[in-house]
Amino acid sequence: MSVEFKKVSDFSRGILFELLTDAYSLDRRYEQRYSSDWQDFDNFFFDHLEIADKYGLITTLNDEAIGFVSWDPRNMPEYAEIGHNCITSKHKGKGYGNMQLQEAVNRILQHDVRKIILFTNDDLIPAQRMYERVGFVKDQKRENHNVANIAGERIDYVYFVK
Repeated sequence: MSVEFKKVSDFSRGILFELLTDAYSLDRRYEQRYSSDWQDFDNFFFDHLEIADKYGLITTLNDEAIGFVSWDPRNMPEYAEIGHNCITSKHKGKGYGNMQLQEAVNRILQHDVRKIILFTNDDLIPAQRMYERVGFVKDQKRENHNVANIAGERIDYVYFVK
């Protein structure tokens, strides 16, 4: 099985929306709340492929898109923020998310950034474990006001550059 990290521009508009919808299908409340944002994100990246290819990547397995990750460089060198980071449902739990996140971290570190930040919801336990395996540490927890009907906290993570 061949895992590759490809440019967003190698794919068609809609792939990012499709990957996010599948990855968050574990709880349809995410799709209900974020579907419009996911579509806007997909449109932005495909309207600005030079940004998409520089600050995002799509993970493929035998040429099938199985996930993607993107990051925001606007606060570098102080920090970069990882935004979307997802793996499709049928490929979760197989190590592809770790590989994808590590690839993103490696690319970000090439820009002499001081730290990398990201956040997740406390109900996404596998994501938390993945972040910690790659070297992120919990920074703080705060009340989650973003997803209606999903109780819990938002957890901020930081990867400190050595």
